[in-house]
Amino acid sequence: MNTMSQQTTLLLASSSPRRRELIGTIGLPVLIEAPDVDETMPEGTPPDELVEQLSLRKAGTVAGRNGEQTGTIVIGSDTVVVLDGRILGKPADGDEAFAMLRALSGRTHQVYTGITCIDAGCTLPPTVAEGRGTVMPFGDVGRYRVSAEGADGKPRALVGHTVSRVTFRPMSDKEIRAYIRTGEPMDKAGAYGVQGSGALFIEKIEGDFYSVMGLPLSLLYQLLLHWGIRPFQG
Repeated sequence: MNTMSQQTTLLLASSSPRRRELIGTIGLPVLIEAPDVDETMPEGTPPDELVEQLSLRKAGTVAGRNGEQTGTIVIGSDTVVVLDGRILGKPADGDEAFAMLRALSGRTHQVYTGITCIDAGCTLPPTVAEGRGTVMPFGDVGRYRVSAEGADGKPRALVGHTVSRVTFRPMSDKEIRAYIRTGEPMDKAGAYGVQGSGALFIEKIEGDFYSVMGLPLSLLYQLLLHWGIRPFQG
């Protein structure tokens, strides 16, 4: 681990236990702070734009609370499930959870996960929120953009997303109701958790498993490399 990595702290803007667990795999010091933001977006917002903007909103809110902290990278993430172009958020109740899972049964859907990294030591220009910046592909599963750069050539903010395809096997109504009784679906986008009992219904995943969990680790690592943060390189 190089000197820069040793001086870097990651500040995760999330209350999700899954994201807290995943970010620990990077091997850098981690702080956690819930973002407490308004997650409403205009109706009809495309899912890729939605997850990017919400991840930016979460990271930006926490970065704003913490002032200009040199050596701290604030990370925000957001995940939605999309079926036939319709965004499935967290179910409001058991009936909505049942309707979501019934619709997903035997079908393939998309999981979009957005991620934002902000250098807390910099003041962000308004172009970040406007979605400007150089767009770069991330393999065939996503993209990211360098939204702003400082005088030293290093980014102030990076925003991106991944898309994964998840196929459910056919599920009986009895299985769906039993799964809902576990309580697991109620705080999950699309009413299921890939890291929990919901995995029993998944036939296959095409894309990034950790994005489906809620934090695209490989993309996050790629973003950190832009700051010269290389936890696993000498």
